Amino acid sequence: MRRFRGTLGVEQGSRMLFSDFADGGPMWTGHGPRESRHQITFREAFHDRPAVMVGVSLWDLDKETNMRADVVAEHVGPEGFDLVFRTWGDTRVARVRADWTAIGPLRDDDDWDID
Repeated sequence: MRRFRGTLGVEQGSRMLFSDFADGGPMWTGHGPRESRHQITFREAFHDRPAVMVGVSLWDLDKETNMRADVVAEHVGPEGFDLVFRTWGDTRVARVRADWTAIGPLRDDDDWDID
């Protein structure tokens, strides 16, 4: 379990990751391993690395292929993270939107910097 002390902050967001059916992009026309990576920057930096949860809020897939998806937050830091969608095999993904929530410690006016 991760414990936070002091003031907590929560930031949420939503991001359309791609819409590949419209222009014949790789998630719709490709085969094998594919990845869509997006850098998310927080409006205000956290004091330390926050806990980030991500989930798919919209997905539009071809019914003729297997549904395979991996959605993760990578390289999480106080300023932001990478929101990553991966698929593989013959999966054809038309479009995906992901939502995220970051929860972590905020800098407090009473915090001291001692060097």
